[in-house]
Amino acid sequence: MSRHPDRHPPTSGRGVKAWAALALLVYGSVVISLTMLKAFFVIGLLWVPEAQRGRSVEWVPFAQFRDAQSWFGPLFDALGNLAFFVPLGVLLFILVEHRARPVLVVVACGAVISAAVETLQYVLALGNSDVTDLLVNTAGALVGAVIARRCGRRLYPVWIGVALAAGAGFAVLVALGPRLGDPEQVVDLAGDPAQVAAGAAALSSRP
Repeated sequence: MSRHPDRHPPTSGRGVKAWAALALLVYGSVVISLTMLKAFFVIGLLWVPEAQRGRSVEWVPFAQFRDAQSWFGPLFDALGNLAFFVPLGVLLFILVEHRARPVLVVVACGAVISAAVETLQYVLALGNSDVTDLLVNTAGALVGAVIARRCGRRLYPVWIGVALAAGAGFAVLVALGPRLGDPEQVVDLAGDPAQVAAGAAALSSRP
C-alpha cells in the first residue's frame, strides 16, 4: 500500500484552514492594534498614547540608516517589523497553499496589507508612514511563507497555536494596561519630546 505523508482527509484540511483563518483574524487584530491604534491604549506605559497622533511620510527606502547616529536602532526596528509579519506570512500560506505559486500570493497579500496600514496611518494621522516598513513587512511575509512551506503541514497546528496564544497574551497585556508600568519611566523615541513630556505628565496625574 502506497503512503502519501502530505495527504490529509478533506475534513482535516478544512478544519486546519478554519483554525488558520481564526488565527489570522486574531493575529491581524494584534498587528492593527500595534500599528494604528496605539493612540487609544497603552501596555505597561511603553509609549505615550498622546504622542501617537500625527502624520509623516518617508519615501526614501532605509533613510533611517542614513540619518541615525547609530546603526543598531534602525536595524533593530527593521528586524522587529520583519518578525512582526512572519506569523502573517505563515498563516496566509496555510490558507492559500492550494493555489498556484502560493508563496507569491502570500508576498502580494503581505504587500497589500502593509500598504493599507501605511496609508491609513497617514490618512487618519495615527502614525509615521514609511516605505521601509512596507518593504520590510513584505519581506517578513515572504519569510513566513517560506518557513511554512519548508516545515510542512505537520507543523501547521503549532503555528496556529502560537498565533492564537500571541493574541491571547496581547489581550491580557491590554487589559492590564498602564498598571504594568511607571509613568515616570515612559520612553517614546518616536514621538516629539514636547508631546512625550506632556503625555507622561498626563499619565502620572491619573489615579
